[in-house]
Amino acid sequence: MIITNTEQVANYQITQSLGLVTGNVVRSKHVGRDIMAGLKTIVGGEIRGYTEMMTDARSVAQARMTEEAQRLGADAVINVRFTTSAVASGMSEILAYGTAVKISR
Repeated sequence: MIITNTEQVANYQITQSLGLVTGNVVRSKHVGRDIMAGLKTIVGGEIRGYTEMMTDARSVAQARMTEEAQRLGADAVINVRFTTSAVASGMSEILAYGTAVKISR
């Protein structure tokens, strides 16, 4: 499965568009991470616990999007984008979306 944020796949021709595919995950903050994040705001810098949480969430969202594309029989997902939103206090959603397509050389 080819995943790309471009409108085309290099060296391939899109033969069929199968429609929009999505994958999402909602994650909540962890009390331990909150304590460390609070301390980090005093001295500044990256909050690695949150960075790791969001990186993992993006991977899960992309995997779910890819699974949906595979169920449709897609060869690739083009124009892939990610979006993040606050769902509730302390909870964020990561959404991955793109267009599932069939391709050939």
